[in-house]
Amino acid sequence: MKIIYTSLLFAATLMACNSENSTSQTNTADLTSENQKIKDSIPPVETNKANADYEPAFEGQTRISGVKTTTPFQAKVITEDLDSPWGAVELPDGRLLVTEKEGVLKIVNIETGELSEEITGLPEVDDRAQGGLLGITISPDFENDRMVYWTFTEEMEEGNHTAVAKGKLADDEKTIENAQVIFRTSPTYDGKLHYGGRILFNQEGNLFVSVGERSDKETRDYAQDLGSTLGKIVHITTDGKAVEGNPFADQEGALPEIYSYGHRNPQGLAFHPVTGELWSNEFGPRGGDELNLIKPGNNYGWPVITYGIEYIGTKIGDPVIQQKEGMEQPVYYWDPVISASGMTFYAGNNIPEWENNLFLAGLSSNFITRLVIEDNKVVGEERLLTEEGERFRDIIQGENGVLYTITDGGKLYLITN
Repeated sequence: MKIIYTSLLFAATLMACNSENSTSQTNTADLTSENQKIKDSIPPVETNKANADYEPAFEGQTRISGVKTTTPFQAKVITEDLDSPWGAVELPDGRLLVTEKEGVLKIVNIETGELSEEITGLPEVDDRAQGGLLGITISPDFENDRMVYWTFTEEMEEGNHTAVAKGKLADDEKTIENAQVIFRTSPTYDGKLHYGGRILFNQEGNLFVSVGERSDKETRDYAQDLGSTLGKIVHITTDGKAVEGNPFADQEGALPEIYSYGHRNPQGLAFHPVTGELWSNEFGPRGGDELNLIKPGNNYGWPVITYGIEYIGTKIGDPVIQQKEGMEQPVYYWDPVISASGMTFYAGNNIPEWENNLFLAGLSSNFITRLVIEDNKVVGEERLLTEEGERFRDIIQGENGVLYTITDGGKLYLITN
């Protein structure tokens, strides 16, 4: 088992100014104070030139001051034998249930790194390009009902779409019993990109699912169309129905499953452990990756407003604008992009200075991003596991206060002190 030991200390200037306070802090108030000192002293982690010359809407919306983890921690490679893993969820006994993009579901033994045989019974997936078997979660009552919920790309005669399915993990863990599709996004489109695909339960036992707008120029405007579920976050029951009280339930011409809209390709969803608020990240084009605080009924702007440009270098929008009344600003954005996929808030106590921090798995950036958030504003940013050179696809927290992250290259890491 490969183990990477990491002990990150304050920058030398900060240590010189604060040597008497350099011991580990465990009090939350002290940690907040320490984070403030770091925020005021360390330059932003992003030093590359931005793709666009747009001005942020408010101070701290991008390129915030850096922070450094002071608690020694280690990243252990549990296995290198996964095949393009996409999503992971922890089972009650501590093992992980992991999706592999080509349509395979496996269980990973964290203690030994051993992988189960392929779990059968899932619907066939369309795994071309960005499609495949995607996000996964389990029932809050899994120990009794053994129900699993997942998203995948479903192929149809006229194209494909993101679908949500559910089924029961058999007692022998060899198959998913009675798998059924409970929700299909619309419209179906003949493309290969931007499926979204994260799925998670809220405390009420309902599901949130992120859905991409399918990337192409002819589909982008669906993100603003309430008669389509492309470019949306949807809120559904375990039977795939709209949750009662959804913001557009009574609006003529609007689909009742829609919770928020104006998204490009949201691949991260997480609830804040203290406030319970829903957060999401989404891919920008060339620049303009976003972190958003999701509120019911809100419009997050794509493709009308964006801090990114086209991949070929031209600007987006007519007119080209980054702010518009009635459209939400991202809490934070990145230019250049970090290509964040899965994300999680840290609610453990193994590393107290990480409490309530947000961790995002980065693909093209090849690192984990840690964000310190206070009063719904980002006040510090750090890059972790930069030396690994991996495309990080998902990151979750285990019940024992550790973090797990998976990579496109097939690795599963455990991060702990």
